[in-house]
Amino acid sequence: MFEKLERDEVRVDEVGRKSLTAWQDIRQRLVSNKLAMFGFWIIVAMVLLAIFAPIFWPFDHFTNDLENKNMPPDATHWFGTDDLGRDMFERVWKGAQVSLFVGIVAALIDLIIGIIYGGIMGYFGGKVDEVMNRFSEILAAIPYLLIVILLLVVMEPSITTIIVAMSITGWINMAWIVRGQIMQLKNQEYALASKSLGAGAMRIIFRHLIPNAMGPILVTLTLTIPNAIFTEAFLSFLGLGVQSPVASWGTMIDDGAGAMMSGYTWRLFFPALFLSLTIFAFNVFGDGLRDAFDPKLKK
Repeated sequence: MFEKLERDEVRVDEVGRKSLTAWQDIRQRLVSNKLAMFGFWIIVAMVLLAIFAPIFWPFDHFTNDLENKNMPPDATHWFGTDDLGRDMFERVWKGAQVSLFVGIVAALIDLIIGIIYGGIMGYFGGKVDEVMNRFSEILAAIPYLLIVILLLVVMEPSITTIIVAMSITGWINMAWIVRGQIMQLKNQEYALASKSLGAGAMRIIFRHLIPNAMGPILVTLTLTIPNAIFTEAFLSFLGLGVQSPVASWGTMIDDGAGAMMSGYTWRLFFPALFLSLTIFAFNVFGDGLRDAFDPKLKK
């Protein structure tokens, strides 16, 4: 029933598939996702333009030039000018600086608070988890705009106000994600072995459990940034965020919405385009990152 095969020294050392570490496998599957990589390169381009375009562009976004107000896009003003003659190209990328800064800082604050709060909830469980979870549910039930309006009573509209407002409740989703991951991992052999060797709770959480939960955490972080960018633009559009003359995509869209009625379409088109493109890029990259970390998709 069986036939003995001759030993082939060349084929003995052949491996059907190159051995990869977990992170190499994740990177390989992420790179193979064309839509996710398209979003990644859009993000890189947005960041580079936001940093360097205002430095090398010859116009200042605060300088008024009433003789050239509401000029359509041309070779001098690539995105045209606004009703005060300010260069739209310069203001669009100054607005990108504000939006990206708010999005990244708010997401990092959510990350730090969420990891600490969610890690404690998930690891200790019992009454600690119940009390902390109920507190987070109460915060999540408070309308977001109510928090912003209350903050504006005691703080002036600014980037700081927006970041503080988003950070009050923005960390809750991250905390719940971390809590769920820690509850799954805390009974694994490596965690129990570390505990039996005398490691403290904080060491086990931050040295053993959190690193093994980084997949869902990074995905949640990536998807938090576009939400923060949109929130900043929305609040600035309503007049609750960044105030003119500071450039922001939200304030520029607010100004451009009124200018549309007069036929100055470029004043709305460009800030709305780059806001939409940035949110799209972060979302597709986050989806690709989620798929790369999903073990069910491994071949």
